[in-house]
Amino acid sequence: MNKDEPVVRNIKEKLLSDNWYVLKKFDFELRRRDGVWQPQSREAYDRGNGAAVLLYNQTKNSVVLTRQFRFPVYINGHNGFLIEAAAGLLDDSSPEERIVAEAQEETGYHITDAEKVFETYMSPGSVTEKLYLFIAHYEDHQRTSEGGGLAEEGEDIEVLEWPFERALAAIRSGEIEDAKTIMLIQHLALSGKMKI
Repeated sequence: MNKDEPVVRNIKEKLLSDNWYVLKKFDFELRRRDGVWQPQSREAYDRGNGAAVLLYNQTKNSVVLTRQFRFPVYINGHNGFLIEAAAGLLDDSSPEERIVAEAQEETGYHITDAEKVFETYMSPGSVTEKLYLFIAHYEDHQRTSEGGGLAEEGEDIEVLEWPFERALAAIRSGEIEDAKTIMLIQHLALSGKMKI
């Protein structure tokens, strides 16, 4: 199969829900590797793209994380309180603008020098969202508020400043289960920016 040839044709979409974000059902034909067109049907949840940032301090060998309640994981058998890097949907902002705002809203830190480390699809089988992942160095004097998120958006976020070793251990123990946060902590470990 030529990579320049279309792989999808005859797309038909049906809106299933736009209560919170947008859930659609798509019927289409997919060209298989052998050239045969196969009818398929999928549902896709579109909540927009997002960005996340993990704050780190090399001198203190620490990271800033958040803990907040997540209903979807609660109904999947978890206590609901996930430890995460600061994150949010882009809405009409660039990823770089969004992480500055999310870091301020959620952690209280005003960051100025974020480094983009990668882009990723977290659940490509059903969710359209692409995440832009960043790391940013922080210093104590950059904390200009308590953080905690926006109450009007239903946020009640606990800010955690942990030694980097504790964050790594929390991945191994299962205390940290959020994929974007695991990826960012492991990136810091592999980058040599932090002491292990």
